Amino acid sequence: MSNELLRVEHVTKSYGKTVANRDISFTVNAGETAVLLGPNGAGKSTIIKCIAGLLRFKGDIFIAGEPNKSLAAKRRLGYIPEMPAVYDLLTVAEHLEFVRRAWRMEDDGYGDALLERLELDDKRDKLGRELSKGMQQKLSIACAMVHRPEVLIFDEPLVGLDPHAIKELKAIFRELRADGRAVLISTHMIDSVEDYWDVAHIMMNGEFAATRRAAEAGGQDLEELFFAITEGGEQA
Repeated sequence: MSNELLRVEHVTKSYGKTVANRDISFTVNAGETAVLLGPNGAGKSTIIKCIAGLLRFKGDIFIAGEPNKSLAAKRRLGYIPEMPAVYDLLTVAEHLEFVRRAWRMEDDGYGDALLERLELDDKRDKLGRELSKGMQQKLSIACAMVHRPEVLIFDEPLVGLDPHAIKELKAIFRELRADGRAVLISTHMIDSVEDYWDVAHIMMNGEFAATRRAAEAGGQDLEELFFAITEGGEQA
């Protein structure tokens, strides 16, 4: 029985003549944290948006065995975009209620626990438009997690967060991994994922230049690996 929760097969995405992603394939297993690393413009956000079902693409993507654009797959996915998109006229509490109702979930208290961890519990009655960028980012994280998805994808999740939120989110990453979720993090902040990555895909020019597993890194840290590949010409 496979424990793959995310499978990307031969995905290519073009904008006109510009190829943003070229024939990308990879998997993320239950209890595994994968990271996408690469300079700006490498194609990280594009593949994230393809997985989230926001872009058309050539190839196949499966979430827990379901085609990624199916309702069954969306139910199993949590997506935290690089730029938080919250509803101007919903309060913080109403955002979580909206997500729960969308998936016909009872309130099990998990949303309240997330708000408390992310220091949003005293902002429950504030409208989305009244929140700072950092607070909107924290709300976006809570909304993506409240339905307890099996697969979570984070696009530059630490940008704009305060130190407490960064600390909590790093703890959440470890908890998700321990709980058997599949986590994919796209970032250019290498030190932010140094302590809990299992596999790293280094992207350049819309392709994977290299893939490394932490268990096979031989003591070389992620930053050293990244620069060896992106600047030193090392191959996969």
